[in-house]
Amino acid sequence: GLPTTWGHTHFKNNVAKKHALAVHRLLGAGATIFGKTNVPVGLSDWQTFNPVYGTTNNPWDVSRVPGGSSGGAAAALAAGLTGLEMGSDIGASIRNPAHYCGVYGHKPTFGLCPIHGHNLPPNTGTRDMAVIGPLARSAAELEVVLGIIGQPDEAASRGVRISLAKPQPDIRKLRIAVLTDARTAPVDDSVQAGVIAAAQCFAAAGATVSERARPEIELNEVHRTYVHLLRGATSSAVGDHDYNALRRRAPRIRDNDDSYQAMMIRATTMSHREWHGWHEKRESLRHTWTRFFRDWDLLLCPAAASTAFEHNHKGERWERMIPVNGKPQPTTTQLFWAGLSGMVYLPSTVAPVAFSEERLPIGVQIIGPHYGDLQCIAAAKFLERELQPFIAPDDFV
Repeated sequence: GLPTTWGHTHFKNNVAKKHALAVHRLLGAGATIFGKTNVPVGLSDWQTFNPVYGTTNNPWDVSRVPGGSSGGAAAALAAGLTGLEMGSDIGASIRNPAHYCGVYGHKPTFGLCPIHGHNLPPNTGTRDMAVIGPLARSAAELEVVLGIIGQPDEAASRGVRISLAKPQPDIRKLRIAVLTDARTAPVDDSVQAGVIAAAQCFAAAGATVSERARPEIELNEVHRTYVHLLRGATSSAVGDHDYNALRRRAPRIRDNDDSYQAMMIRATTMSHREWHGWHEKRESLRHTWTRFFRDWDLLLCPAAASTAFEHNHKGERWERMIPVNGKPQPTTTQLFWAGLSGMVYLPSTVAPVAFSEERLPIGVQIIGPHYGDLQCIAAAKFLERELQPFIAPDDFV
């Protein structure tokens, strides 16, 4: 009964005839669902504006973005319009808005939450890496919602039951790795300080914390692999005219050009055989992460390179710049922090932990092993209790 547009004008009058499976399950559990929140066109930006519903502002500073693609969701939560939201995530579309707006968000293990009903018609399939998950004003609510929507669909439930690993209740037994920065995607000092504050909070409670423990992966190659898989996954959303234009451009790109634009064009137009090559790289990385999580319970890292940036609707995403420690960085570079866990199907929770000098929220990304969703959320609960709970923006208390 509600419009479903993804910000596209040609879907302005597209009204859903039935609920998505996740919505159906939430209604069955007693939720009151009263509307939808704004998204960028095609769910493909870290800011939220479109020609159907206009621009969404960040309630902490209306001159800045709320993030995306679930930017309307995070802004509505922070401003107190609602107490619970649902978003989707293939490139930090839950995690990034949670960080920018100072709320909680959880990107589930890939495949844990059936995505049926999320796509625009006539599409019904699940894209590689794409998940749905909750955003909320407390970590406990993330767990409640995950328990409602995180079960197999009707077909899979004939033979599959999900029983997520229980979190370690003793903080002193947790082993936590910390990654605050990467040459592939530099992080502003203010955001690094927030991640360090979270790590110190765990250390003060007796957890084993290491800033040197790492999975044996080459971070720049991780980023290249992610961008190729990401843009391969989203290539079907590119219209025929634009796709054909990219196909004409692809042969002219140098093999050693690893700019985001070059990788995007190659990935969008690559053959299925080429995709399998990148998928094999991903599978190798997945096994490496599995070995890493035999010795470590969680990894803390940034959700993005900076705090919320000022509105900028000009040009392409890779042409727009954000300041990171006083230097310009393409907004697309920070996709690295989305792909670190998303590409290998790992769960990630974002929890607010600090504020910048400009009084902008800073979140920490908590990455866990496959189906370690409850451990990620439990860590967010601990930080909520011991470091910083949700704080409403000054004008929306």
